[in-house]
Amino acid sequence: MHDTDINAGQAAIDRALPAGPSSVHADRMDHLRGELARRALDGFIIPLTDEHMSEYVGDYAQRLAYMTGFTGSAGTAVVLRDKAAIFVDGRYTLQVEDQVDHTLFERCHMEAYPLDSWIIDNASAKARIGYDPTLCTPDWVQKVGKTLRDASLRFETVDDNPVDTIWHDRPAPSLAPAIAHDDDFAGISAAAKRDDIASLLKNKKADCAVLTMLDSVAWAFNIRGRDVPHTPVTHAFGLLNADGTAILFIDERKIDTDLRTHLGNSVRIEPRERFYETLTQLGGAGKRVLVDPAVANAKVVSTLENSGAVIVEDRDPCSLPKARKNATEQTGTRNAHIRDGAALTEFLAWLDTAIEDGAAVEGRLDELGLVDRLWDFRQKRNHVADSSFDTISGSGPNGAVIHYRVTEETNRKLQMGDLYLLDSGAQYLDGTTDVTRTIPVGQPTQAMQTHFTLVLKGHIQLALTRFPMGTSGQALDGIARRPLWQAGLDYDHGTGHGVGSFLGVHEGPQRIAKFGTDIPLEEGMILSNEPGYYKTGAYGIRIENLILVQRSEKEEERPMLFFETLTLVPIDRRLIRIDLLSDAETDWVNQYHDRVRTLITPHVEDSARAWLEHATAPLPART
Repeated sequence: MHDTDINAGQAAIDRALPAGPSSVHADRMDHLRGELARRALDGFIIPLTDEHMSEYVGDYAQRLAYMTGFTGSAGTAVVLRDKAAIFVDGRYTLQVEDQVDHTLFERCHMEAYPLDSWIIDNASAKARIGYDPTLCTPDWVQKVGKTLRDASLRFETVDDNPVDTIWHDRPAPSLAPAIAHDDDFAGISAAAKRDDIASLLKNKKADCAVLTMLDSVAWAFNIRGRDVPHTPVTHAFGLLNADGTAILFIDERKIDTDLRTHLGNSVRIEPRERFYETLTQLGGAGKRVLVDPAVANAKVVSTLENSGAVIVEDRDPCSLPKARKNATEQTGTRNAHIRDGAALTEFLAWLDTAIEDGAAVEGRLDELGLVDRLWDFRQKRNHVADSSFDTISGSGPNGAVIHYRVTEETNRKLQMGDLYLLDSGAQYLDGTTDVTRTIPVGQPTQAMQTHFTLVLKGHIQLALTRFPMGTSGQALDGIARRPLWQAGLDYDHGTGHGVGSFLGVHEGPQRIAKFGTDIPLEEGMILSNEPGYYKTGAYGIRIENLILVQRSEKEEERPMLFFETLTLVPIDRRLIRIDLLSDAETDWVNQYHDRVRTLITPHVEDSARAWLEHATAPLPART
């Protein structure tokens, strides 16, 4: 069921954040600079995250959006006394131009002109630059701090965030109830998970482990929540002990009798605000505490260090077990993808019929309306809880904005000759989905077909790849890009991100990207396969399926892995140039469509079955 309560707060922020030049943001900048002057600070850094270092955050933590108007999922701003800048990656270079007033903020690509370099170039001599230690990792603090200090600048923590001081109508943190995630969906009980982690802690000679990432807390305790839009997590910290017991730091108003029973006697519940106090007590007791400095915020680490705790630096102990989906989770995600594929198929059949009936010519189809219509088809399915992210519904030039988010102001009507890019997903109790399809509105041009087919070739080549155990996603990224590279093209985003099981649609540590991670892909990991092409001002193309890493049963010299494709949605044949596909690639499309048709047909309404039959027909032979 769509969670209108979660979205209401963000919608309110969005209404208060008009795109482009804004006197609202100019006033906020004036107030922030006044607050910085009161604190004798010359600048302040504003990242887009929360104290859990989350990618997607609750309304109360949307400080970057409040100050700048930028609503993407990754970015950082810095405000000096007389200048300011915002830093985004390649996914958001177009969006930041549309949303952020250039007279207030210089708009920078974070790799081409990094934040610390910009500060050095623009801050006055010996300037005092402030940062919130709950919103950054210790590694980031060390790196940026050294760079700024080498340039004779001062880098200083703040006890309370100055943005919060001036944000008088700041939303309160969510009080949505935390709920138990049934073992029938989780596959492994929370007690068994914590016992496994307890064994790991003993091997590491650690007394306990601190959990700060929301999805790790959700996984370790088998709980879910509604505190973050589209991501079923609850705001909490966790402490796992080497004897299998644990502490859950959470607002007790979010806990009911059923959840207390689910958590059991081995879990102690403490108020969330007691978290840092408890860390101090660990130090006083001389405890050895496992912490992941790559994901914990800097205040967690400094609190432990200052209290005398012995820090055992290691990866979040939930990270890899969470990424390796167990047999129950694998079965669940397959079932979720069948239901999701049926919903997408009914939507695409409806859309094609509407276009054929003249809806695009008459201006009756628009991006926002299509988001709602797709949700109508999805919400009829069993176990559906929410969408897994804000649907990217981009027609024509809006499709070229990689992480486009349609609003009332940007909403565009579909026009004949457009390409329509639809990137969407859903949260089911048994799995998380994420799928992108590109649809022609009327007759596509040859250039559109060529670009689409190059993207498709890369998608297929990655889907067909077999690789030895121990291979990281970074080593595979170029496989999906090669057809585009051969044509002098590329895309400014990763090829694949990890995906959770009724958890985050973006999950680490697995990733397929140019500058990814050296973590090897392992059996049971779920990732996306999503190469794309974006022609600024014209159209965007992306083809995304989710894939599951499986181990080959063949007897070979080395143990090998391969990808099982999970997503079951037709790929638009009208955009495929048959002459550009190899025989193996043609076979892949035909076999994929045969599997889609077989698995999805029993689950769609009669009105969509004829469309599905046609959409999955074999590709015509090359002439």
